[in-house]
Amino acid sequence: MNFITLPHSLARRMILILLTGFALIQLLGLLIHTLNQVRLQQLEEEQEFATRAVIIYRHIALAAPEDRAALLAKEPLPKGDTVSLSLLPPIDHTYAMPLSARGAIRAAIIDYGIPPGIRPRGLLLRMQGFPPRFVISFGLPDNLFLPVPPNGPPPPNGGPENGPPLLSLGPLPDISALLPPVSWLTITSTLPPPAPWRSPGFATAFIVMTLLGAVMITWAVRRLLQPVKTLAAAADALGRDVANTKPLPETGPAEIVTAAVAFNTMAARVRRFVEDRTFLLTAIGHDLRTPITRLKLRAEYMEDDEQRTKMLADLDEMEAMVAATLAFSRDVTTTEAIARLDLASLLRTILDDAADGDPDHAAALSYTGPEHLPINARPLALKRALANLIGNALKYGDAARVTLHPPIKGMVRIDIEDDGPGIPPDEMERVFEPFRRLETSRNRETGGSGLGMSISRNILHAHGGDVSLTNLPERGLRVSVTLPA
Repeated sequence: MNFITLPHSLARRMILILLTGFALIQLLGLLIHTLNQVRLQQLEEEQEFATRAVIIYRHIALAAPEDRAALLAKEPLPKGDTVSLSLLPPIDHTYAMPLSARGAIRAAIIDYGIPPGIRPRGLLLRMQGFPPRFVISFGLPDNLFLPVPPNGPPPPNGGPENGPPLLSLGPLPDISALLPPVSWLTITSTLPPPAPWRSPGFATAFIVMTLLGAVMITWAVRRLLQPVKTLAAAADALGRDVANTKPLPETGPAEIVTAAVAFNTMAARVRRFVEDRTFLLTAIGHDLRTPITRLKLRAEYMEDDEQRTKMLADLDEMEAMVAATLAFSRDVTTTEAIARLDLASLLRTILDDAADGDPDHAAALSYTGPEHLPINARPLALKRALANLIGNALKYGDAARVTLHPPIKGMVRIDIEDDGPGIPPDEMERVFEPFRRLETSRNRETGGSGLGMSISRNILHAHGGDVSLTNLPERGLRVSVTLPA
């Protein structure tokens, strides 16, 4: 089962896919940036803590041992920090500090600088508890000196006065450097957790980058797919009106130019095929008029009245079929200009004409809908298409109830209902084929040629609309016409 519903349009799908990929890249970049920011903030906080600890150590180390406790009590400390003096550094309940933190703290201590006379005799870096507390222990200097020799300190020249100089053995070792510290100064602190997203420009930069990326992706996709929309619109226009379709501009990228050239070539071939077929129908229909007329003249001299009547009826039917064929060819190649017309007024005019032509069924004609509804259409062609449909409903269904619906999503619908027997479902599409007639309702005695429905559908397709048939629940047929508003 597919739980992901993609948009129907290609542009929206591409925008959605690209935006999703862009968002994932942004999140990945954000994650990497956040990790870097976390490490930088940790490094800054560790160095800041080390600097605080060195400052405190210098204050205490410079004081006399007996004054250190009092001075330590007055030392200002940030909230959460502790400082203490002890004989031994705190080892119990602690664990080793990570190598990266030890390196950062040692570097900060060395970088700050401690005078040689008060350098710590030991440095211990540990961690304690959870959340972890940083523990720095300094071994304080105890001012230890070498004992004085029994004969007193040697003279500056290294020997007794007026005697030979003593053999110099070099500087004596510092015994204090060989002894452990007497007391330790320990500073502890819980460093705040890093919060890189609290930066005032962090969220703003992320939002601005995302919005700019979305705008660029949307613009680029729509720009790149515009030729595809143009090609689709041209193909739709070619299907509606072969004779009047304009060629595509052969400009743009190489792929678009290739597609435009192929489409224009195809449209020219289709147009030439339709024109050849129309010309053939027109020529045949025109040439058939002369022999039909001669046959009518010869039929008048027949002595058998019954045979003469039948022959003249057949010739009249053939003449009507030829006239319908010529009208069909004219509708295919129509070049009538599009104009603004009132569809409601046009429907009422057609109904009035139908009532005048068939007064017996005038009561079965009705119109329901708005008083005015302007649309763009070819007036004469559209009138002929609607007149064919209304005429069929009146002729074969004994009624024509016309309902005009207001536009919905840019399309107008016209329903034409009658009281006839309806049409079998498997024949509903066949009635739109040229010269197709249903034996149960359209026989030769009615004078129909089987081209009325084909002509109507061709005209409606050329307007960007369509026509469909539906049997009513009880009795009758509904013809639904759609047209662009």
